[in-house]
Amino acid sequence: MHLSHLGSFFWLSGLAGHVMLLFVLLYRGRTRSFPLFTALIAANILKTTMLYLIYPRAQTGYSYAYFYTYWGFAVLDVLLQLAVAYEIASHVFRPVGVWASDLRRHLIWLIVFSLCVAAALAWLSAPRTHGSREAIVIRGSLFSAALLAELFVGMIGLSVTAGLPWKTHVARIAQGLGIYSVFCIVLEAGDSYFGMANGTTASMILTDTRMTVYLLCLSYWIVTLYRQQPQQERLPDEIGSYLILVRKQTAATLATLRGRKRP
Repeated sequence: MHLSHLGSFFWLSGLAGHVMLLFVLLYRGRTRSFPLFTALIAANILKTTMLYLIYPRAQTGYSYAYFYTYWGFAVLDVLLQLAVAYEIASHVFRPVGVWASDLRRHLIWLIVFSLCVAAALAWLSAPRTHGSREAIVIRGSLFSAALLAELFVGMIGLSVTAGLPWKTHVARIAQGLGIYSVFCIVLEAGDSYFGMANGTTASMILTDTRMTVYLLCLSYWIVTLYRQQPQQERLPDEIGSYLILVRKQTAATLATLRGRKRP
């Protein structure tokens, strides 16, 4: 089966969008602040190019090459997104190089809770498939989508609850990945219900919806990461440095008082 005109459009648009975003990251010097996010975008460019080259051969009896290449990159994509989640957390919860100790516990609980819920959703899903390989793929995709959605949305909620400031570019990356991950949960649940047979109406609708949402996220990142951050975003760093200094002085004062109380 050859690519449809809409499929070709999505494929080429995704490649062009990733190239433009990588150019913005390099041209604007964002790679220094977001090296892992840059690696994620570069990996997507490589994936799109390789799959486009392999796809014609998959139609002539080499479907396994396409399958393993596609899902190999899918695993790499999930690992890189988890790395980006850590990168975002380090920017938000460690703005001056020190992790907020009271929030570290909440982050650990968020990770544990996200893993448990994602595993439960994957286990409880009953994908309509004709083989164990497709069932494993669907459940794995649902697990990764749920895990990433919970992590990104949870970090956004935790930062708001704690009153921590968001640097503009960090917020935009997290928002894009969070929105896309939430949509992916719905789409992966649809794959689990309808099955993942290529060429069916449900499969094409889910694939087209996924690509449309992702292209919107790409466009959002290109525009927002090209813009400069407002100057007032430097204020939270100064406040953070001041609070760290006050905390050290307070600790030193308490140590002195304890020493005086000793006989």
